[in-house]
Amino acid sequence: MPSSQIPVLLLASFILTSLASSEVIWKPVADQMMTRWGAELTPENAWREYPRPQFERPDWQNLNGLWDYRITPKNATKPSSWEGKILVPFAIESTLSGVGKLLTPEQSLWYHRPISLTLKPNYRTLLHFEAADYQSTVWINDQQIGKNTGGNTPFSFDITDTAKNGLNDLVVRIDDVTGEFQLKGKQSLNPESIFYTRVSGIWQTVWLEHVPSRHIADIKLLTAINPASITITPRLSGASVEGDQVRVKAFFKGREVGAIQGSGNLTIKLENPQLWSPQSPNLYDLKLELIDQNGAVLDSVNSYAGVREIGQKRDAGGQLRFTLNGEEIFHWGPLDQGWWPDGLLTPPSDQAMRYDVDFIKQAGFNMIRKHMKIEPRRFYTYCDQVGILLWQDQVSGGPGPKWAKLDPTPSDAIWPEPHHRQWMEELKAMVDTLHNSPSIVVWTPFNEAWGQHRTMDIGKWLINYDASRKINIASGGNFWPAGHIADYHSYPFPYFPLEDIRFNDFIKVVGEFGGHGLPVKGHLWKTDSETFSYGDLSKDQKVFSECYTKSLDMLKALKEKGISAGVYTQTTDVEGEINGLLTYDRKVAKIPATRLAELHQSLGPEIRR
Repeated sequence: MPSSQIPVLLLASFILTSLASSEVIWKPVADQMMTRWGAELTPENAWREYPRPQFERPDWQNLNGLWDYRITPKNATKPSSWEGKILVPFAIESTLSGVGKLLTPEQSLWYHRPISLTLKPNYRTLLHFEAADYQSTVWINDQQIGKNTGGNTPFSFDITDTAKNGLNDLVVRIDDVTGEFQLKGKQSLNPESIFYTRVSGIWQTVWLEHVPSRHIADIKLLTAINPASITITPRLSGASVEGDQVRVKAFFKGREVGAIQGSGNLTIKLENPQLWSPQSPNLYDLKLELIDQNGAVLDSVNSYAGVREIGQKRDAGGQLRFTLNGEEIFHWGPLDQGWWPDGLLTPPSDQAMRYDVDFIKQAGFNMIRKHMKIEPRRFYTYCDQVGILLWQDQVSGGPGPKWAKLDPTPSDAIWPEPHHRQWMEELKAMVDTLHNSPSIVVWTPFNEAWGQHRTMDIGKWLINYDASRKINIASGGNFWPAGHIADYHSYPFPYFPLEDIRFNDFIKVVGEFGGHGLPVKGHLWKTDSETFSYGDLSKDQKVFSECYTKSLDMLKALKEKGISAGVYTQTTDVEGEINGLLTYDRKVAKIPATRLAELHQSLGPEIRR
C-alpha cells in the first residue's frame, strides 16, 4: 500500500467508526427541555448549511460534528487525553452539546479533531469560526496559528503554510470568564430573572474554504433609490496580478439587469428598480468575478443586494418619523433574545431559527429588535428574503453608570482605554460582518445603561462609519444627544414623555414594553415559584390576551401623538422569564399568530410598507 494513502484511510476509519457509534458516543443531556428540532438532531445533520450565504463559494468543507473535548485548569498545556465527545457547534453548557457542563472562569475548554485536506497549488486554505465565546487559541499540527478575542462575530485563519496533504490535527482552546469587561449579553454565572445560562466555546459553524491565492476577500455594498443603483466595493487579497479587475453582473429573478467591470468602487445603475421592503422583499443576485488582463477568471463569488433607502421626515404635526424608500413606516416588532432551551445561543437547526422569524412575520410584525445577540449569518439572509426590519443590538458587557433613562443629567461609566478599544473592535466587527444585509435598519450600541460609556464619541463614530442606517445610541439607556433616536423603556404598559422638547429633533420610540407573563404548565424551564415577568402573571390565555390588547391600544394612542416604533417584550419565554408570545420550547403560542395579525391591523397602514 502506498504510504500516501495511509492518512486518508485513517480518516475514513475514524469517520466510519464515529458514524457507526454516534448513538453511543453522543446523546443530548437527559431530562432537559427540548424543542422538536433538537429531538431530530444527530451528529450527522448538525448545521450542515453553508454559513455565509451573502458571500458564497462552492469549494468549502463543514467541520461541525463530534469533536474531542477536555476541561482543564486555566492556561494548562494541551491535554494528552480527552474526556469525551462534544457536538460542535453547541456550547458545552447546552443540552445538545451532549456534555452539559458549566465552564468556570478558572477553567479552559479544549477541543480536538482531525481534518483531511487536499492542498491545491496556488490556493490558500482558510479555517473559519463563525463564533466562539470568548478567547480562542488555535493550533494546526502543534503549531499555533492564531488567537481571537471576542465571542460573537466570525474570525478566520490562513492555515496553508502549516497544513499538509492528508490528515491534520486541529486543537482549539477557549477561555471565557463571562464577566469583567467581556461582552456577554444576557449570559450570567448566576442565571435568574432576565439573565440566562452562560455559553462557552464554539457555538456557531466551523468550516474550511479553499480560495485562489489572489481572490476577492470581501465586498461592501451600498444602494441608492434615486437614481437607483448598487455600488460594490471589493477588497482583494493576495499578490496583485497585472491588470486584474472585478466584473460584476446583477440579476433579478434570473434576468441580467446590469453589469460593470473595473477596480475600486463599481456602480451598477438600475432601470425599473425593484425596491426592498417588508411587503416586497426584492433581492438582486450578484455574480462577482476576479479576472486577469486576458479575461481568465481567477476567483468567483455569489452575493445579493436589497435596494432600499432608510430615512426620516417630519409628519404634518412636526414629529420625526422613520421612512423606508421615502414613505413613512411604523416599526413594530418583538424584542427577540434568540435563546433556545436545548441549544442556548445556538438554534437547534436552521429550520428552528426560521420558525421564529416566520411566526413573527405571520403575526403581523414588520420588525425584530435582535436583543444582545448576534445571530448566525443565515438568520440575516432569511430576514432579507422574507422581509423583516432589524434593529441590531451590540452585545453588552462591562460596568455601566447609574441608570438615569431620559433624565437631563446623564452620566457615563469610566472605561480604561484597552477595554474601550476592545469594545470598539467588537462593535466594528459586528457592523462589518452584517453591513450588507438590507434588513438591518438600526444599530443599537447600548441597551439601557449596561456598559454605557463614551456615548457621544461612539455615536459620532458610528454615524460616520455607517451613514446608511439610523443609530439608537442607548435603547432605554441614559440619553445623550447622539444618533437619531430617543428611546424609552416602560413596563408593563408603553409610555414616553412626549412633552419634553429635548427630543424634538429625534425619532421617538418605545424600545421595550409589555412583558406580560403567562406560565404554561408542561412548558416551563423552572417551577412557577421561580418564574419572572415584568407585569402581573395572567391566570389564563384570556387575561393574557386582554393585557396584550390594552398595551397595543396604548401604543396606538402614543403613535398618533408622535411615537414612531414599539418593541414588545418578547418573542419567546427564556429560561425563568415567561414574557413570551411563545413558550420557550416553541410548542405553544399564547396568542395565535393569526389573531395577533388581526390585532396589529389597528396600528394602521404604516406597518405595511
